[in-house]
Amino acid sequence: MLKRYTKLYYIFAKNHIKVMMEYRVDFFIGVISVMLQQFASIFFVKVVFDHIEQINGWTFYEILFIYGIAATGRSLHHIFFDNLWTLGWQYVRPGQMDRLLIRPINPLFHVCADRLQQDGLGQLVIGILILAAAFPQLDLAFGFADWLMLVVMIVSSGLIYIAINLFFATFSFWMIDSLPIVYAVFNLSEFAKYPLTIYNKTIRVFLTWVIPYGFTAFYPAAWFLDREGYAFVGIMSPLVGLGSIALAYIFWLYGLRAYASTGT
Repeated sequence: MLKRYTKLYYIFAKNHIKVMMEYRVDFFIGVISVMLQQFASIFFVKVVFDHIEQINGWTFYEILFIYGIAATGRSLHHIFFDNLWTLGWQYVRPGQMDRLLIRPINPLFHVCADRLQQDGLGQLVIGILILAAAFPQLDLAFGFADWLMLVVMIVSSGLIYIAINLFFATFSFWMIDSLPIVYAVFNLSEFAKYPLTIYNKTIRVFLTWVIPYGFTAFYPAAWFLDREGYAFVGIMSPLVGLGSIALAYIFWLYGLRAYASTGT
């Protein structure tokens, strides 16, 4: 089963890349525009820290470390699962979901494999560069296990981004187009690029236990930085990632059963 879907994804991705390469300027503009957007955000943080040394006990490079984990994890969603944004208006509303349901492959796989988002490559590059810039300034002695754990945390971050987007995109089966809700919820992820401790308790609880964006970057970074009081929560990030994706997929299956095709 895994071998079959790996081969299928390769075929989907190869064909999509061929299409993108027909418009190479658009391809590179998309990648570069995302990189510039990320640079602008980092530049803003740098301007703030040019006037102060810390924000609620967090230094510039510690925040950069959090930002890097968030950007790298989010890029996994951006590259491979960005097509979930279009579920309502591209599949449910025009009845294209019918086409997917009669094919002998998982419909969720089909939706995600229909598009490979090149813009996410820019975000991945920036995330790695940010981590590379922050790491030497944090006095972190990483061994092989630590590097492996960093990869696990980044993958967990990606799973949480995917799970949240999938969960709210699934509302399209009842609302026809849930894009406004998905967009509103996904914008909350901007809070996760900074230490949760700079927000009030209500926001911290909401971004930890309701919509768990805190586990996409802040808690994993706090675990590596050995921040007292957050290390225990940070180590839960992989479990939160797996639990979130499982819950989102169950909700997807429930929504799929409620799908009634177009015009009915």
